[in-house]
Amino acid sequence: MSDSDKKKSSYIAEVLTEALPYIRRFNGKTIVIKYGGNAMSDDVLKSGFARDVVLMKLVGMNPVLVHGGGPQIGALLEKLGKKSEFVDGMRVTDNETMDIVEMVLGGLVNKEIVSLINRHGGNAVGLSGKDGELIRARKLVCKRNSPELKAPEIIDIGHVGEVESIDTSVVDLLIGGDFIPVIAPVGVDESGQSYNINADLVAGKMAEVLGAEKLIMLTNTAGLLDADGNVLTGLSADEVDSLIHEGVIHGGMLPKIRAALDAVHAGVKASHIIDGRVEHAVLLEILTDVGVGTLIHGHKNLSAS
Repeated sequence: MSDSDKKKSSYIAEVLTEALPYIRRFNGKTIVIKYGGNAMSDDVLKSGFARDVVLMKLVGMNPVLVHGGGPQIGALLEKLGKKSEFVDGMRVTDNETMDIVEMVLGGLVNKEIVSLINRHGGNAVGLSGKDGELIRARKLVCKRNSPELKAPEIIDIGHVGEVESIDTSVVDLLIGGDFIPVIAPVGVDESGQSYNINADLVAGKMAEVLGAEKLIMLTNTAGLLDADGNVLTGLSADEVDSLIHEGVIHGGMLPKIRAALDAVHAGVKASHIIDGRVEHAVLLEILTDVGVGTLIHGHKNLSAS
């Protein structure tokens, strides 16, 4: 064996040795992953992510995926000559747009993810929140404060919803049958009306009701950054609350952090905001000492692993 081969073999052995206690710790545990951003659009990252999820299942973890699809929805709307409109970052969703949302999320995107995981040796099953009454939704009330108005303005953004409740029966069956659930964030109300729901919120609620060990959210940033651009990690829920009140966490990261924080407050052991632009980001976060993003936990004495 050459010196380079020896070094490579030694490195592989070190990696496996480092991963072993984490594999043991998370055996049989449910880990909810919100999949989106660059990790869902770059071919190399997509293949790497699929392999990572398959490996998680093979070593005894129970990954549950919730995916987004905003760029894909926007691209199809543009092809059809329909302009995308947003209010406070949320897509205005009329009847026609809702049909397209369901087609893209529950069809094109969901089935592509399922196919990719299965191609890499997994057993994935695609679900919409409408399947098995998985996600009961209600219409999201959008309010906008304006100095010239005495009361907040109520803006109707159409079929945009929030999670009212989740029935995990079908997900539990899939996990018990050794399948990997892949969930599109579409819900339905009591009257049968469909709603487009933010995937971060669905992932957070899914982690909560499944009693997940971890919630992992892939983003297009390195994680939660401080004023100097350094990644903050190993944060307690109280510390994150303080950062929100101080204005350190704001803008587009705020809804994601709130979903992660709500999950921890509800009993999920840890939430991770990780950089989906890094190859094998999920495995690096779960199975190594260093990780690749921000970890939020519920107790100040919990280690950052």
